[in-house]
Amino acid sequence: MTARSLATALLGLVLGSSVVARPAAAVVSRLTVESREDVLGGRQFGTAGGYEKLAGVVEFALDPANAANAAIVDLARAPKNASGRVTATANFMVVRPKAMPRERAVALLEVSNRGGKATLPYFARAAWSGDPVTADDFGDALPLRLGLTLIWVGWQFDVPLRNNALHLDAPIATESGRPIEGLVRCDWTVDERVATLPLGHRNHRPYAIVDSAHPDNVLTERNGRLAARRVVPRDQWRFVDETRIARGGGFEAGKIYELVYRARDPVVVGMGLAAVRDMMSYAKYDSASPFPVRWGVGLGISQTGRFLRHFVYQGFNTDEARRQVFDGLFVHTAGAGRGSFNHRFAQPSRDAHRFSAFFYPTDVFPFTGRSQRDPETRVTDGLFAHETHVPKIFFTNTGYEYWGRAAALIHVTPAADADIEPSSNERMYHLAGGQHFVVERPVVSDQSDGVVSYRGSPLDFHPTLRSLLTRLVDWVRDGREPPASAYPRLDSGALVAVDRVRAPAIPGVQWPQVAHEAYRVDYGPRWPDGVITREPPRLGRPFPARVPQVDADGNELGGVLSLELVAPLATYTPWSLRHGADNPAELVDFYGTFIPFARDRAERERRGDPRPSVIERYGDRTRYMELVKRHAETLARSGFLLAEDMPRVVEQAERGWTWLMP
Repeated sequence: MTARSLATALLGLVLGSSVVARPAAAVVSRLTVESREDVLGGRQFGTAGGYEKLAGVVEFALDPANAANAAIVDLARAPKNASGRVTATANFMVVRPKAMPRERAVALLEVSNRGGKATLPYFARAAWSGDPVTADDFGDALPLRLGLTLIWVGWQFDVPLRNNALHLDAPIATESGRPIEGLVRCDWTVDERVATLPLGHRNHRPYAIVDSAHPDNVLTERNGRLAARRVVPRDQWRFVDETRIARGGGFEAGKIYELVYRARDPVVVGMGLAAVRDMMSYAKYDSASPFPVRWGVGLGISQTGRFLRHFVYQGFNTDEARRQVFDGLFVHTAGAGRGSFNHRFAQPSRDAHRFSAFFYPTDVFPFTGRSQRDPETRVTDGLFAHETHVPKIFFTNTGYEYWGRAAALIHVTPAADADIEPSSNERMYHLAGGQHFVVERPVVSDQSDGVVSYRGSPLDFHPTLRSLLTRLVDWVRDGREPPASAYPRLDSGALVAVDRVRAPAIPGVQWPQVAHEAYRVDYGPRWPDGVITREPPRLGRPFPARVPQVDADGNELGGVLSLELVAPLATYTPWSLRHGADNPAELVDFYGTFIPFARDRAERERRGDPRPSVIERYGDRTRYMELVKRHAETLARSGFLLAEDMPRVVEQAERGWTWLMP
């Protein structure tokens, strides 16, 4: 049974399910609740009371003639139902307070990153789960104690169909019933010899191949991101099946391989943007919704943070009835990016880093909320320029996004010669020193002259995110102003070019000489209509890269400084270099570096480490812990730490001391 026929069958279930059928003109035309159960046996979550979990299938029906859908590429080429609407189905899950009246209810709709659910791990210290059931799955339940209705709905068509993965079953576009063909590009950074390579990014489902022998199918290899491509002769590689390619003797380590192939049957990918829009609108405005709310907040992390930037840029915060959809957005670790969320043959999982996933339509102008003029192309545009209902937005980025995702572009001019002040609806928070995600156990990366460095940074920014979530909800629901933006600026000297970073000379530690750059990219003459005709694309000039300045220890300046930086026991860099691999001066995706201080003066001098040792800084554990507690109180007063989290972060700092100073 196909995914679409399975979804259709599920929609027809009535035994043991509740089905809400809407009029043909409704955007949510049918919603089937297949399961309904109390959360944790009816446990009470503060003043919010008991919660229940709903799961099922939802059908969307879009009007191609409605102005709210005009931006969806190929929507008019998709099959239509008897009412002239284009339909798609998705699975969903909702965790809602059972007794919360609509006029007090706030929804947090997490846009699922590649089919998963991150809200509870990120904001409740919970275990990762596609179907939260146990106490560990809900952690300390902060979002539930805040009274939030949690909503997840499938939006991405190509996610692997594993258990509990959220996905969208969207239609295929045709030209009056005839198949549409076009170019699809895949690339791989190969670090060790492999026999085959997958067409889909991160094992996602790829587009169908028109003809394995088509002359448009071209494989190239190169030695660096901007190095010249060399065509791999056609008799040296083959399609193993519809999902993989192979090469005689394997694919070599140290090479970047890139395949352009002729594909068919483009999915109407942009319906994913509408699915998120219409699920939120349904919860807010439809009287039949089984999870009614008054306000809506959207959450996107990494891939889906970029999705929400794309969502606003293309005007999807206004529904078919011209009403506001989200009242607030929490956009985390998106950098300056948008993504492959609404063009023909789009691959939504493809992203962009310094040394992988090259030159997809991710880091594309415009970058700032306020409209700016690109001096090269002479185009004036802004992230909010095409949206009638601009929500209140938190943009949170770690240091990694500055080095690996061009985050500085969200608050500087295209020439990086001046700061751009955020609009009144924006707050920007730089989580200084953080890598893309938090790891508990870094791995020893290098040891030179006695200085040990670790790949992976334990700097924990989750307490900051927890506090900021409460501030965003207060801003949306009550109009209570959140903390002022905190990010590195040009005018303060906290944001600089890569070669202006004042890196300390730590023995054995090499500082990066490069950062990710966003390019002006030409995808062909039909790109304004959402159709790529030039693969690989033609690169224009890059936008200047700017990164945070550092202090004498090498820790980042500007932004929100966690306890790890105001009372440091180490240098926490948000970047990691490819030591021991080809292209060793390039950056590793996502990861930072952890470089502990020497314990005392003798150890520091033996290493030749310029950074003062732990004992030289703090004297002893007692004085260190007194300082930590004072800084924790300051963070709580500033709005970047919840009072309930103070004991935990203080204890975490003490564990760091014990680990380093046994």
